[in-house]
Amino acid sequence: MKKEIICISCPVGCRLEIEYSDKDNIKVSGNKCVRGEDYGKEEIFSPRRVVTAVVKTDSKNNTYIPVKSDKPIAKENILPLLKILYLKTVKLPVKMGEVMLADYENSGINIVYTRSMNK
Repeated sequence: MKKEIICISCPVGCRLEIEYSDKDNIKVSGNKCVRGEDYGKEEIFSPRRVVTAVVKTDSKNNTYIPVKSDKPIAKENILPLLKILYLKTVKLPVKMGEVMLADYENSGINIVYTRSMNK
């Protein structure tokens, strides 16, 4: 099989061509760095993304706070994570980098605040 994608592992945005038959037989071309080859292989069989979202707060002045995953998460787990996040209400104050949700689904991935916020 053959697939063309744009690499997002660095700012260059190489156009990758990936030929594969299974996980052991993958050929990536078009990449200008090693990260592109790794990204191409991962994207075919186990795509992952860093998740960013906003979560409600208990404040009338600052009604939402931005959060993100501290590591990329498998694409099939993104929607269930977002459903959980959108149901939560955070009690302020919080500090940037503080963990909001630890070890999501035993994955080792934490959801952290991306800014500090007072009431």
